[in-house]
Amino acid sequence: MSDEKPTITVRANGSLRVNGATLIGADGNAITDKESFSLCRCGHSKDKPFCDGAHGEAGFEDSGERAPVE
Repeated sequence: MSDEKPTITVRANGSLRVNGATLIGADGNAITDKESFSLCRCGHSKDKPFCDGAHGEAGFEDSGERAPVE
C-alpha cells in the first residue's frame, strides 16, 4: 500500500469507489485485500457489501454530490 491517504469517491448513479483502504469485518478480519474496490449504494447487489453493477438495471439514481452537513 502506498503512503497516500485512502479515498472514497461517490460515483454518480453508482457505487462508492474506495482506494487505498482495507475493509474490516465485525470480527476484525479483513474482508478484502484489494487496493481498491467498489461498495454498493443502491441495495441491489448480490455481492454486498461490494458493488456488482446491479444499480444500472435497478435504475438507481443519485448525483453523487455532497449534501451540506449541519
